[in-house]
Amino acid sequence: MALAGNLKEADITAALAACKAAESFKHKEFFAKVGLSAKSADDIKKAFLVIDQDQSGFIEEEELKLFLQNFSAGARALTDAETKAFLKAGDIDGDGMIGIDEFATMVKA
Repeated sequence: MALAGNLKEADITAALAACKAAESFKHKEFFAKVGLSAKSADDIKKAFLVIDQDQSGFIEEEELKLFLQNFSAGARALTDAETKAFLKAGDIDGDGMIGIDEFATMVKA
């Protein structure tokens, strides 16, 4: 998928397998397993731009719901509870969206 070029396929496969079951997605674990936490600020920005599918400059709730599908087309959608927890973890300023700086902070946490 779109993020595969920057990350190792084996890491993506392992990260997706670890959160295959509903309610098993943990963003910190996923970022570490997929290798995004170890990437440069530039690579994290590239990932943000892929996830921000409407190119609004923010990742909104609907884009987060489909987050895993940016890594593999066959990946599941996040549940509503996972999506809300993910948004809450990343939305530092409380505007209901995740900006680039918030995303980078979340990835590196």
